[in-house]
Amino acid sequence: MILNVQNLNIEVFQNKYRHSICKNLNFSINSGETVGILGESGSGKSITALSILQLLPPSIHITNGSINFTRKDGITIDLAKTSIKQLQSIRGKEISMIFQEPMTSLNPSFTCGSQVLEVLLQHQNSTKKEAKEQVFELFNKVKLPDPKRIYSSYPFQLSGGQIQRVMIAIAISGNPRLLIADEPTTALDVTVQKSILELLKELQAEMGMSILFITHDINVNAEIAKRILIFYQGEIVEQGEVKDILKNAQHPYTKRLLAFRTLPKDVDKKSRLREDSGGLRIRNLSVSFSRSIGLFSSSSKKQVLHNINLELYQGETLGLVGESGSGKTTLGRTIMKLIETESGKIEFHGKILNALSANELKPFRKKVQIVFQDPYSSLNPKITVGAMIAEPLIVHNICKNSNERKQRVINLLKQVNLSEEHYYRYPHQFSGGQRQRIGIARALAVEPEIIILDESVSSLDVTIQAQILNLLKDLKQKYNLSYIFISHDLNTVRYMSDRIIVLKDGVIVEEGLPNELFDSPKNPYTANLISSIPGKYDEFPKNLK
Repeated sequence: MILNVQNLNIEVFQNKYRHSICKNLNFSINSGETVGILGESGSGKSITALSILQLLPPSIHITNGSINFTRKDGITIDLAKTSIKQLQSIRGKEISMIFQEPMTSLNPSFTCGSQVLEVLLQHQNSTKKEAKEQVFELFNKVKLPDPKRIYSSYPFQLSGGQIQRVMIAIAISGNPRLLIADEPTTALDVTVQKSILELLKELQAEMGMSILFITHDINVNAEIAKRILIFYQGEIVEQGEVKDILKNAQHPYTKRLLAFRTLPKDVDKKSRLREDSGGLRIRNLSVSFSRSIGLFSSSSKKQVLHNINLELYQGETLGLVGESGSGKTTLGRTIMKLIETESGKIEFHGKILNALSANELKPFRKKVQIVFQDPYSSLNPKITVGAMIAEPLIVHNICKNSNERKQRVINLLKQVNLSEEHYYRYPHQFSGGQRQRIGIARALAVEPEIIILDESVSSLDVTIQAQILNLLKDLKQKYNLSYIFISHDLNTVRYMSDRIIVLKDGVIVEEGLPNELFDSPKNPYTANLISSIPGKYDEFPKNLK
């Protein structure tokens, strides 16, 4: 046993207010073992991980309990009572952490190589030349392509999967006994997620380290962990072997989590194709982005969408899937005319949008709305929710009377299961799920025919995801909406979609009904995507309430 947490209590202190975040936590991790922590947002997962290395925010404190860790030299220390000076020899060398957001964990002003180099020089008595060679070795170990290019690249020049591998390289640079991985695959598509999980398992076998793996996805935990801890409202409500909990969960909350991840396959789902689509038609659409080769060099073009042909039928949900960089989001934004086309045409109700001026596009923008991926950055933090939802009503001259407009906004809030009191609040006063509901209410304000949902549930935990997905289905039926549903979560796409299009490198490689596509994929790329889905679904309990 290398880590033993006993009776751990963590509280937040704000003025005279004290609130318990984690209560009486007891768990252990053995040498070479992977233990998973599973729970929804706010359950205490990340706070528990941060407490191990005493990285808690200033207002949050450990008020009771012990965190006993056995170092490489065999000496056991209580990390809850260890001084900051002693912790300097623990952090990075004995215990490392991969943080949840790789883009915000790396400094955008420095190259990736220099940031790994800094860590090595901090913890080792090496020359700069020796440390640089070690960086290349680490990049090779985490299977980064072209280590020399990655060394001199800035974080924004790399993909999400590559950045996560740089973070893993930093984490293993000190050869730690324990690696804490906090949601390391949440924002990644299924193939990159699979490769990261396989990499962590390979490194664990090679280095003999233990892993504490935090996620809100039971399927990912089933792929990597042997034992699992179920967190709910700051408490461990259930723990044990993953296979035992999957087959025979005891706590009601665990059963509910499993039920949310067992999305029905909807075997009776049929195509909604009609002779007259009455909606959106795209023909031979191509999009290129300009990029500068150097400061004084001419720019070049990179084609990101190639001859896209598709139709969206009234009342249909069209799923768009593919890896990061496949062109899903670009296609959604091009349809919205937020990105200009290079060639081809977009037709809506018989009108070719490419030829329309900004003023002529106004009726189209009323009929086609978008809900963006990030509910945190897609809302204006300076204005109230009521003003935010009322804004499109003003732009499109709907409800000119202010009282009527306010009542309409309140009704919209109620439609997405929010209340009248939320009208006066600001975005920072809401949870991620509530913010996504606000985004949906704003999209509904102008009574659209089509809503483009760009990764609209990817950043939410499973219970909130289920609520938003059910809300979207109810709204679709009530208002006869059509959806373009963009996601890297293939199970969610299967559950939501009437038809699915698979994109690879800006090209449509396959199209079909969900069950046909999943059960008998025709393209090797589609088959690879499906085979990368984590978890053994057939072992999950069915129809849990």
